[in-house]
Amino acid sequence: MIWLAALVLCLLPEVAAAETLRVATFNTELSRKGPGLMLRDIIGGRDKQVAAVVSVIASARPDILALQGVDWDHEGRALDVLRVRLGKAGWDMPYSFAAQPNSGRASTLDLDGDGRMGGPGDAQGYGWFTGQGGIAVLSRHPIAQADIQDFSALLWKDLPGATLPKTSGRPFPSSEAQAAQRLSSTGHWLVPIDTGQGRITLLTYQAGPPVFDGPEDRNGLRNRDETRFWQLLLDGAVGEMPAHPFVLAGGANLDPQDGEGHHGAIETLLTDPRLQDPAPASPGAAKAGSQGHRGPDAQDTVDWPGIGRFRVDYVLPSIHWRVTGSGVIWPAPDDPSAGLVSQASRHRLVWVDLIRE
Repeated sequence: MIWLAALVLCLLPEVAAAETLRVATFNTELSRKGPGLMLRDIIGGRDKQVAAVVSVIASARPDILALQGVDWDHEGRALDVLRVRLGKAGWDMPYSFAAQPNSGRASTLDLDGDGRMGGPGDAQGYGWFTGQGGIAVLSRHPIAQADIQDFSALLWKDLPGATLPKTSGRPFPSSEAQAAQRLSSTGHWLVPIDTGQGRITLLTYQAGPPVFDGPEDRNGLRNRDETRFWQLLLDGAVGEMPAHPFVLAGGANLDPQDGEGHHGAIETLLTDPRLQDPAPASPGAAKAGSQGHRGPDAQDTVDWPGIGRFRVDYVLPSIHWRVTGSGVIWPAPDDPSAGLVSQASRHRLVWVDLIRE
């Protein structure tokens, strides 16, 4: 872990630590195949992936961390024990938030159009059990729980300008399914946090993949609208946008140039004048490269074996901030920490250092 910390330290800007706020996002892929199994593996202390995830987070030292790929439980025990493990690794993040995600939230309809009911695709967000593959927030600063805005219950059809799937001119898979289908695969949250620089709001989500569907493009269209939600929020068309500084951090499951999906949704967000794209990069992705890759290799954030490397995880601060540094924790292949980082997750932790203007 010492060498991993040294790797991150070399990327630190030459400013006083007290002046900066480090915001990160990390799809840990800690989700397990059954309820309680993630909690078991974190408590057990022997799971190598859990240890690797803890090491990566502790070495990155984020002040605010948007997590994906974590299983939700009613009592929040898994998140609590993860915080304990982080503390033992030398990085305390005493504040947390996690609401029940749409992933695994059961419905009584055939939402995925496979002709059957009760499968993982018939949950509001793909999942075999309640809370599988959810999202969470960890923070070193107090979270204003009473002021959190949760848009997880927003119906897809109610999103302004939503494009819902059709086959032969009819709603897919049915009008009944579209009347009940929520937009969020996991959730769309606005989480206010009271830092030493004043209150900021973390905007976070994890969109579903734009693949694993048919010519109706159900997953692709939903993925596009999950990211387009933030554009509508900024425009004042949905919800109430905070007046103070904010940071959008999470997983779009969408690359601006490569892979499947409606690239325009994330391209529009990245070029919005109200946001900044620090374009975090890493030496590991730069050296690895991807055959047929149109986007910058160094900016990739995930390595899906057999599919390719893509930029799908983002930290986008509002224009209220001065960006003093950014990066993706993806060591070069010959770096001693490379094996541990790849063992943690196929995704890489993305961080941005900020000073309030």
